[in-house]
Amino acid sequence: MDTGSAFAAVNWLAVLVAAVSTFVLGGLWYGPLFGKTWLAVTGIPEERLREGNQGVIFGVSFVLELIAAVLLAMFLGPESTLAFGIFAGLSVGLGWVGTSLGVTYLFERRPLGHWGVNAGYQTVAFLIMGAILGAWH
Repeated sequence: MDTGSAFAAVNWLAVLVAAVSTFVLGGLWYGPLFGKTWLAVTGIPEERLREGNQGVIFGVSFVLELIAAVLLAMFLGPESTLAFGIFAGLSVGLGWVGTSLGVTYLFERRPLGHWGVNAGYQTVAFLIMGAILGAWH
């Protein structure tokens, strides 16, 4: 399948739901689940999180998650299954994103806990996106 036909075969509603799922997960992950741990390992004071243009931060984040969901949908293809979507999402989240963050964090001398929180989020986020995109044709 060429790139044009892969793009045309994308289930855009599933992509939108997959991208939104990352925001729901992020609110839980960086809130009640691991918010205090994340703040502690980053060293960012809670007050600093309110700085900056929240609309730009969340808007650009959503566009980036949307791009990730589109590319994952194109990778999975129109004949994907729930099982393959979960496997691919796990592979992308842990195998590509998590390991890449690990290399960066090692050179930046960031704490292991920082990597654990962020790589864990990415792994679960891509797993959920893969499940949505793989199951929803």
